[in-house]
Amino acid sequence: MVSFLLSMLALVLGYFFYGRFIERVFAPDDRPTPAMTKADGVDFVVLPNWKVFMIQFLNIAGTGPIFGAIMGAKFGPASYLWIVFGCIFAGAVHDYLSGMLSLRHGGVGLPELIGRYLGKRTHQFMLVFSVLMLVMVGVVFVYSPAEILSLFGGGTLTWVILIFIYYVIATLMPVDKIIGRIYPLFAVSLLFMALALMVTLLLMWPSIPELWDGLGNRALTVVPESSPIFPALFITIACGAISGFHATQSPLMGRCMKSERLGRPIFYGAMITEGMVALVWATVSSYFFYGNPSPGYELMEAAHESGFFTSAPKVVYIVCNEWLGIAGGILALLGVVAAPITSGDTAFRSCRLIIADYLHLSQKTMRSRLLVSVPLFLVSIALLMWQIENPDGFNVIWQYFGWSNQTLSVFTLWMITVYLALERKPFAVTLVPALFMTMVCTSFLLVSPQAFHLPLWLGYTITGVILLIAVALFLRWYGRVASGRVSSPNGRAE
Repeated sequence: MVSFLLSMLALVLGYFFYGRFIERVFAPDDRPTPAMTKADGVDFVVLPNWKVFMIQFLNIAGTGPIFGAIMGAKFGPASYLWIVFGCIFAGAVHDYLSGMLSLRHGGVGLPELIGRYLGKRTHQFMLVFSVLMLVMVGVVFVYSPAEILSLFGGGTLTWVILIFIYYVIATLMPVDKIIGRIYPLFAVSLLFMALALMVTLLLMWPSIPELWDGLGNRALTVVPESSPIFPALFITIACGAISGFHATQSPLMGRCMKSERLGRPIFYGAMITEGMVALVWATVSSYFFYGNPSPGYELMEAAHESGFFTSAPKVVYIVCNEWLGIAGGILALLGVVAAPITSGDTAFRSCRLIIADYLHLSQKTMRSRLLVSVPLFLVSIALLMWQIENPDGFNVIWQYFGWSNQTLSVFTLWMITVYLALERKPFAVTLVPALFMTMVCTSFLLVSPQAFHLPLWLGYTITGVILLIAVALFLRWYGRVASGRVSSPNGRAE
């Protein structure tokens, strides 16, 4: 528990000190924001500051800081370090700078930004990559909450249809009509659940592994065939540390902010808050799996049979009901069901806006929104039908999403690094995370059983070679920048 408290303190200090440093690097000013210059009453709408924060938090969170932290905690105390350092130096920086760049460039989506700084070919690739990933998010977050809701009555297919209808409505309606009204309530419930669990942990003060007990892969002691801690931990815990999905969501709120100076509390602050939620659930899970003298699940009869293999949703449900009673059960339902639903509808909304940006198609009228959304929903329905018909469909889609999500963060970090280098700003703040995440995603693709499944020594060797090539190419490019042979696209960013 001491490691938990130290980690919480580190996140708070990270926001106030490193967050302020990153803010000075970008240098926000008082220029009019896209919410003012492009106001359309649909996507560009000024919202109250507290609503923008709550919506941003829920957009990027979903079930990520819960499920990811639960699964990541099986690796042991190393999960604390990844959440803390990943959140402060990678995830929050990634979210803040990608959100502020979108704000500074008229509220455009991530593919447009990547195209501006990494070239047209990369833009086209990222357009397809982002759309596919967002569709996967939307489809996954239709079926998984539908399965849970079916336990309380009604068939899975009925809930799938109802949730999808909600997605259609939320995607097409102005941002302040549905998202602006119900998201803050869901965000409050998610935060309250985390706070209640934190208080319970402090009162119980369970004996759990601390950082100084060792950072090795504890899952190996229970499941010998567990994945190696590198890179599996860094793919498993994405939301709560760093997640490329966030960069597709930040422009949604960038179009609703009335001042650039709100960027640090909204973008950097929401990510730090998500890291805190992840820390709570990592600690709960550490007790659940490694509590001393007995794991927490042995004290919870409902989970006794499955123990270490208990799924993340079951952990949420059991812990909340055992610790928080009836109110906890309600909050667990909100966290496990409402959170993925809200992530799913903003995924479709972001996808609509990304496609519209590429087509230069205004989204002010319902007709133009339908023109983009109808083909999008038809593709999603086809993928959803495939998932329903295939028993392992959810797992297949989720595995591809996990890797593609972190790969998207790699492209985003490299894009921001290029921007900072061109603007003569300290680019090391994103170069180091970009190189690290490049290693994570490359090694996962090489050694993962879901991909090439190479021997670890070979996969790590190839990863090291690719890292050296990436460093060499960047240094070569930066040499041209320093000599004045490369300039910022269209002059300095405005």
